[in-house]
Amino acid sequence: MITKYGLNTFLISALFSIGLIILSFFISSPWVKYPLLILGIAFLIFNLNFFRDPERTPPKDKNVIVSPADGKVVIIKNVYEKRFLDQEAIQVSIFMSPLNVHVNRIPIDGSIDYLNYVKGDYLVAFHEKADLRNERSEIGITSRYGKMFFTQVAGFIARRIVFDLKLGDLVSIGNRFGMIKFGSRSDIIVPKNWKLKVKLGETVTAGETILFEYTDE
Repeated sequence: MITKYGLNTFLISALFSIGLIILSFFISSPWVKYPLLILGIAFLIFNLNFFRDPERTPPKDKNVIVSPADGKVVIIKNVYEKRFLDQEAIQVSIFMSPLNVHVNRIPIDGSIDYLNYVKGDYLVAFHEKADLRNERSEIGITSRYGKMFFTQVAGFIARRIVFDLKLGDLVSIGNRFGMIKFGSRSDIIVPKNWKLKVKLGETVTAGETILFEYTDE
């Protein structure tokens, strides 16, 4: 299935790819014909892969936070989050390569109580300061276990953040809410009474991989 968040881009890209493939059949020179044909097929396969939207099954446990994005854990650190949590917290950053699924999913049941879109730079997504300097969406959810904060961060290649959330929306764990086109990053920040369940370098899956588990210790 192709994601609705990138359908228009996919259709334009697919038409361009098909146009290259058709054009190759009208060219007699093999030095032009076959490279053009290969380019068209490769670009079509890339777009089919990038805009795919597979089904996911979130965990049944409600006292967990799942990854909002596919990718690799590139940063785990202690921070002071002042935009929504206003306290010491733990940050997990996930880098999404162009080969990952880029549809983003809700990390926990709750209500959208903070929503902010920031225009910014386009540092590489795994840069230490990308979360503060790059274009991004900032989202705060209040759940039965308290507040959590996460972001969609544009990268050096990614120039388009898409989300369909509004303040006050009630959201459910694992539901789709948007995407970042062509490589990106997501930061998940929670209070320190959440137990970290992933490690640096681990590969995670949106809507399924548990990042944190709630504990009142």
